[in-house]
Amino acid sequence: MMTRLPAPAGLFINRDKPIDFSYEGRRLAGFEGDTVASALMANNEALMSRSFKYHRPRGPLTMAGQDANTLMQVGGEPNVLADQLPLTPGVAVTGQNYNGSLQHDRSSLLGWFGRFMPVGFYYRAFYKIPFLRSFKTWPLWEPMIRKMAGLGVLDLAFTPEYYDKCFLFHDVVVVGAGPAGLMAALTAAHGGASVLLVDEQPQLGGSLTYHRFDIDGVEADKLRADLVAQVEANNNIQVLTKAVCNAWFTDNFLPVIQGKRMYKVRAKECIVASGAFEQHVVFRNNDLPGVMMASAASRLIKQYGVAPGQRAICLTGNDDGYMTALDLQEAGIEVAAVVDMRAEPEQTDVLAALQSRGIAHYAGHTVYEALPSAGNRGIRGAELRAITGQGKVASQGKSIDCVVVCMSSGYMPVYQLLCQAGGQLNYHDGSAAFTLTNLPKHLHIAGSVNGRHALSAVLADGERAGRVALHQLGLSEKVPSDVFCSRQVNFDWPIFSHPKGKDFVDFDEDLQAKDIINATRMGYRDIQLVKRFSTVGMGPSQGRHSALATARLVAKATGRTVTETGVTTARPPFAPEKLAHSAGRMFDPYRRTRMHQRHVELGAQMMPAGNWQRPAYYGTTSQRQACIRDEAWHVRHQVGVIDVSTLGGIELRGPDAVEFLERMYTFGFAKQPVGKTRYAVMTNEHGVVVDDGVACRLSDQHFYVTATTSGVEGVYRNMMKWNAQWRLNVDIANVTSAFAAVNVAGPLAREVLLDMGADIDLSPEAFPYLGFRECTLAGMPARLLRVGFVGELGYEIHVPSRFGEALWDAVMGAGKTLGIKPFGVEAQRLLRLEKGHIIVGQDTDGMSHPGELSLTWALNYKKPFFVGRRSVDILMAQPQTRQLVGFTLPANSLKPEEGHLVLQGDDISGNVTSCEFSPTLDAIIGMAFVGIDQAAVGSKLPIRVDGGKRIFAEVVAMPFFDPDNQRQAL
Repeated sequence: MMTRLPAPAGLFINRDKPIDFSYEGRRLAGFEGDTVASALMANNEALMSRSFKYHRPRGPLTMAGQDANTLMQVGGEPNVLADQLPLTPGVAVTGQNYNGSLQHDRSSLLGWFGRFMPVGFYYRAFYKIPFLRSFKTWPLWEPMIRKMAGLGVLDLAFTPEYYDKCFLFHDVVVVGAGPAGLMAALTAAHGGASVLLVDEQPQLGGSLTYHRFDIDGVEADKLRADLVAQVEANNNIQVLTKAVCNAWFTDNFLPVIQGKRMYKVRAKECIVASGAFEQHVVFRNNDLPGVMMASAASRLIKQYGVAPGQRAICLTGNDDGYMTALDLQEAGIEVAAVVDMRAEPEQTDVLAALQSRGIAHYAGHTVYEALPSAGNRGIRGAELRAITGQGKVASQGKSIDCVVVCMSSGYMPVYQLLCQAGGQLNYHDGSAAFTLTNLPKHLHIAGSVNGRHALSAVLADGERAGRVALHQLGLSEKVPSDVFCSRQVNFDWPIFSHPKGKDFVDFDEDLQAKDIINATRMGYRDIQLVKRFSTVGMGPSQGRHSALATARLVAKATGRTVTETGVTTARPPFAPEKLAHSAGRMFDPYRRTRMHQRHVELGAQMMPAGNWQRPAYYGTTSQRQACIRDEAWHVRHQVGVIDVSTLGGIELRGPDAVEFLERMYTFGFAKQPVGKTRYAVMTNEHGVVVDDGVACRLSDQHFYVTATTSGVEGVYRNMMKWNAQWRLNVDIANVTSAFAAVNVAGPLAREVLLDMGADIDLSPEAFPYLGFRECTLAGMPARLLRVGFVGELGYEIHVPSRFGEALWDAVMGAGKTLGIKPFGVEAQRLLRLEKGHIIVGQDTDGMSHPGELSLTWALNYKKPFFVGRRSVDILMAQPQTRQLVGFTLPANSLKPEEGHLVLQGDDISGNVTSCEFSPTLDAIIGMAFVGIDQAAVGSKLPIRVDGGKRIFAEVVAMPFFDPDNQRQAL
């Protein structure tokens, strides 16, 4: 390892544990604690990727996971940041986005044709040039575009891995474990608060692990050791390292990603001590391997014990560049020069330190061009020129040999979480300094993100933030005063455009200074429009280093200040997260009905329904289909009982209860008689069906409305939201958990209720279909709904939840002589499918309006308003494009599954929503969305099933069973 430095350099690595790995098919070695990028740098492998547009060679820029230069292919996973990926034994790493080999990329020739690919060229080429946008020539361009778009190769045979979630609740969450974050956490913990400390590095300390804060280079190590020891000894502090706080949501809800787990964190007070992003200098070839941030060089030395190169230049706009030069020289690296864009440093002692060590110093100069080595795979030197004005340099300069340029034009606060919270990022053109304002009451900032850059001010600001949090929690009466810091760290114009270009503002998108300026010349003067036209800031690093330079260029080109121009909007997530983090194991309330134990005793196989557990069927898993068919047959021919306690229940009481229902649901309820039920369909503002249920009228001002198991929370939330605007005189109560319920269904259902001693007349004349009654049943107060979801004579029995198990026992006891059997959700779904009844969320999607679902009969056009009425009218007035229809197939046919595609020629026209084999009809039946011209009864539907085979189903009228509804009206 030619560039590995001796101890004590290498805080993160364990030299006693070497690790072998492969890179581009070659075996290399590193140490435990290395990242892939640091191990590659230790093996003199600085070329790690190729750029997106021009395929230019790229090497590490930040060594902190804040750029796209180290995106690599790791096994079957693309786009892995090598400077964040821990080195593991045997890991196989390759570059990506190259044609040929990483060292010799044939597509790098694109750089010679840059003049033909100006900013926005793809928009204009395919919009303005008929030949390119022609349907005849598109097949020629599409494969080329697809090959060059995107990075890496997906492993389509990938086996999903286990990801999960965890909830955490703390008084104070501190984001960032640098000096400010450590001090804030300790202050809050000493005050009695429960503290969570989150940091993305493997060890605590932040900048204390790599930055040199004093000329002798001893202060950071001592301070870090002291603060970390205090944190580790404090029982009030929980620490998460290698963890990223990926967003801020209302009321300090923070998703924190650590490995394969997402922590959903709730904090009473949140302190963001996220630090600042070091900013690059814009000059020709500033993107080549060997050109890196000054902090990246320090990280390589201090954290991983790796020399970034043997001869370096430090280009700086602040005193920190001097400190990096001292780090480099102390590590045995020759420092050819420190190039300061300012006329003089802020602190005179840093210049004296350079002079005492014999390091050349160029004040008022900049690197105008990095001189590339062969094949642009590194640099061999840099041309220095004197700065003569804003962005202007002398006509002649001086070349200095080097293999590394460490640059630092200043810092931009890590503002993303704060702006997600509504914070306002302000830039002061005179001092080139940032401030963040307009933060929510319980969100605080500390350290360099708050514009405090001197170490003493950073520590004091961390303590201040901790005390503010304690005051907000009521644990301290004293309100601390603000911390003042006069240190200036930003050079106001570190952009030196070159007539030959290749002066990159955005490394992700290969955008040069002229691209940003040309975007403004084409009329895109707003920073948001510049972003969308040029794609600046839209790459993996999300503008961390391009946002400020872009704002400066746009401001100058449009005659405004940077403050007036602003920066682009920051949206979550802060860092890339895998879909698996969102799809990982959920933590929903695990709810059981009052009859759960009875189901278990009867051998039920349980399934999730919303956040409830419900019986899927009764019997062994090996006999699943037979069990379901037997249960369905029993309901059709005798009598069955199903636990429906999970159905949502909402009570509406008050003088305006009827008016409220009229507005919330599509049907009419003003004339609904007491003692009757009515089907209730709910649409949202877009006219999309979002829930359905049954509305029971108990009295003139009292309704009991059911909702779907998984939809009741949303229905209740919508009701509360709308009535907050309408202010109707109605009381709305979610009583789902207050009732237990069963549905007794089948030709013998009435006999079961008679045997239970119902104290009301159950005859068809006295208690007809869609009736509602209150009665006493087996000694229990009950609400009876005569409904027919499964298409048979049926009664829903709702009792207070404390009677749930007693109700089940009473029903089973009364029906014993009648052969009653329980049935589960799977049989219920089959039975309702035979009746053509939809399940919202299964047979509907996020665009389904009533017309597509044949629910126009449930729309009351006589009333002036219901939620979504205007959208429904607009949608229904337009030509319909699809329809939900019923279809059948012979019993011996291949059975489509839910989600299988309906075709029209080679195009997709719809999809199957429900499909089952019906033993009653001895046929496969189902529902599907189809093209409107395929919806006619008798049409043949091509359905693509597993294996790519096509089967042809016949469209039939629904319901499939008992079309005259005689059985449920018995």
